[in-house]
Amino acid sequence: MELTVWRTFVTVCRLGSLSAAATELHHTQSAVSRQIAGLERQLGVPLVERHARGVRPTPAGEVFRRHALATLHEADRAVRAVREAHDGVAGRPLAIGATPSLAAGIVPEAVRGLLERTEPLRWSLLPGLSTQLHHCVVAGDLDIAVVTDAPPGLPHDPRVDRRFLGLDDMVVVLPVGHPQGGLGPLHIRALADQTWVEDNDGSAALLRQHAARAGVSARIDLTAADLPGKLALVATGHAVALIPGVLTRALRNDVTAVPLVDPPTRGIYTLTPRRDPHPATAHLLDRLATAFTPVRPPTP
Repeated sequence: MELTVWRTFVTVCRLGSLSAAATELHHTQSAVSRQIAGLERQLGVPLVERHARGVRPTPAGEVFRRHALATLHEADRAVRAVREAHDGVAGRPLAIGATPSLAAGIVPEAVRGLLERTEPLRWSLLPGLSTQLHHCVVAGDLDIAVVTDAPPGLPHDPRVDRRFLGLDDMVVVLPVGHPQGGLGPLHIRALADQTWVEDNDGSAALLRQHAARAGVSARIDLTAADLPGKLALVATGHAVALIPGVLTRALRNDVTAVPLVDPPTRGIYTLTPRRDPHPATAHLLDRLATAFTPVRPPTP
């Protein structure tokens, strides 16, 4: 099977239209139709079905689309690597993943320290949730991921090495001018009547567990799509929120971070593949380790 045909199929699925795919790929619509039909003959199953607004993948087509997309991405990486080697570009890029709060400050700072002490190095940073980043490390798409053990926690996976960096105290973030702002460590009971906003299940679980230990409940009435959206709802006075302590150094200036009494914590870890590690990984691990105060690892 030619990858050109696979790319045509993936494009048709993404755009939901044979004609739109033909326009993007600079083919005729009949050529696109022939490629899809030929692919279906090779596989022995229908891959697309027509509906009122165009086409969509069949269940079998969706399975093939996911695998085809992964194959095409790897093929593109191979082509780039060959061209870079031919052009004399040294070394492979360092692919880093980090949760949004860690990607906002600590990880870029560690990379800066790394670059000041090494040869020029190309690198990339992929923000994501811990579970997603774990899968990327296993798949070989990331050389290192900086993640947390916030619910649902981290799996024990023999394919990756896990290194504990430190514990992060969660804090409450309030809009500037909030009556509780600047009062020092707050007890969660002082915020029992507040509206809370959350952007992921792990943080929401930490908040609920912390409130339950204090004998109160937290009203999570608002949901944000991501961390910036969560902070925007706080800044505009709609809610208060629980955020990672590591994020306080990168907060916007219209919110205030306040520590909690006996705060909930989460462990910070690095994940690296056990096979084919990047040469720069060890140096980055050393830089990341200096960003956290040494503490005992949490009990499994």
